Amino acid sequence: MTAPKPSSPLPGLLLFLSATTGLVDAASVLGLGKVFTANMTGNIVFLGFAAAGTPGFAVAPFVVAIATFMLGAVIAGRLGTAHVDRPLRHWLVRAAIVETALLWIAALIALRLDVARQTPEGSVLAVIALTAIAMGFRNATVRQLKVADLTTTVLTMTITGIAADSRLAGGRGGNLGRRVGAIAAIFAGAAVGALLVLHVGLAIPLALAGLMVLVGTLACARHPSADRPRGV
Repeated sequence: MTAPKPSSPLPGLLLFLSATTGLVDAASVLGLGKVFTANMTGNIVFLGFAAAGTPGFAVAPFVVAIATFMLGAVIAGRLGTAHVDRPLRHWLVRAAIVETALLWIAALIALRLDVARQTPEGSVLAVIALTAIAMGFRNATVRQLKVADLTTTVLTMTITGIAADSRLAGGRGGNLGRRVGAIAAIFAGAAVGALLVLHVGLAIPLALAGLMVLVGTLACARHPSADRPRGV
């Protein structure tokens, strides 16, 4: 008799990482001038506001966020392709090291920012760029993992799925626990991140997010299924 394959640790890891999205977006929106570095939909909308000359919205931060987010996704795509036939843990740990390093460097730079005045401008843009690269890298990595209903950064389709697949809509309510968990994780991360930004500063939520990425991924990498290549 063939022994059953060990269950995947990925859903648990991605739920945990979803909380870091709330931390990063709290830091970027509240500390970097209304810029999202984990969610690009908001930046496209805000860029439209800026293009129309709306007071309080500048073009440069949103362009930097979008461009560097895409750069992070390109890097993650290359890393994922290089690890197709290698044990999953190797890919996950290397990806976590990259993301953590980016967030910790951003946290160090954030220590010298005047959040109220958004100065020095170069440092503000550097933190935007570093966190956007980290989140673009994360999004592309999670996309390659193909875990249903857990993107770790975007909730629009998750909320749509809850409603559209509900019994009220004639569905069976599939993956309800996972979907609700993703919403709760990002909500909790955003709430904690907001408290930290308002009462402690911008660097702490970024440093905490990096620590969570590293610790969560290392715990996941210890799972027996992480010995197998992706998709096996």
